[in-house]
Amino acid sequence: MFKHKHPYQPFIQQDTTKLIVGTLPPPRFSTGKLLKKDVDFCYGSYYNSLWLFIDKINNLNLRYDNSQEAINERKEFLIENKIGVCDIVESAERDKIDASDLGMKNIKLRNIIGYIKQFPSIETILFTGGNSKNGPEYFFRKHLKEYNLKLELVSNEVPRIHKFALCHTKGSQSISRIVKTVSLTSGSGAANISISRLPLYKQLKAKNPNFNTFDFRVMQYREYF
Repeated sequence: MFKHKHPYQPFIQQDTTKLIVGTLPPPRFSTGKLLKKDVDFCYGSYYNSLWLFIDKINNLNLRYDNSQEAINERKEFLIENKIGVCDIVESAERDKIDASDLGMKNIKLRNIIGYIKQFPSIETILFTGGNSKNGPEYFFRKHLKEYNLKLELVSNEVPRIHKFALCHTKGSQSISRIVKTVSLTSGSGAANISISRLPLYKQLKAKNPNFNTFDFRVMQYREYF
């Protein structure tokens, strides 16, 4: 049994407005056995592609290697754009050492609501995946139940958008705010099949045969990054 512990602490600033929420990076980030193009930071797997999408959208010309410079580039982008990262899984156990969400057992979740209360500027949660079992939205729905909260559907179009109302006290003040969630299409290769079935993707592909699943994600992510 492999104990898969998240290698990174949440990356959140006092003025963070958007929070990226996934599950766990591949096990090699916990064991330190990185690949040549991996970056030792949140979403550092070259094959996850999140930073490739962000790079393409913003023309960042990012480095993809194990250097401190590559880490700093990503931190600078997040800080400048008021984006944070706080994956929802703190740890899990695996029979097979891989990155499959379905392979996780005995899962310990992070207190995302606690972080949202701690950082009141957070307005939007960006899930890097939908509501499939052991996905970030799936876990977040379970997490909300602990606070007697639930997601309310705003838009059923991909990416699906929900919202929830959060009330909490800070000092002598009672604070109430609406937080929006956006379930972005996962950057993993496994999500390519579901993308290929979407009517919008089929329409765009018919108009331009060179249009691919990478282009579709860039188009989708552009609004949020």
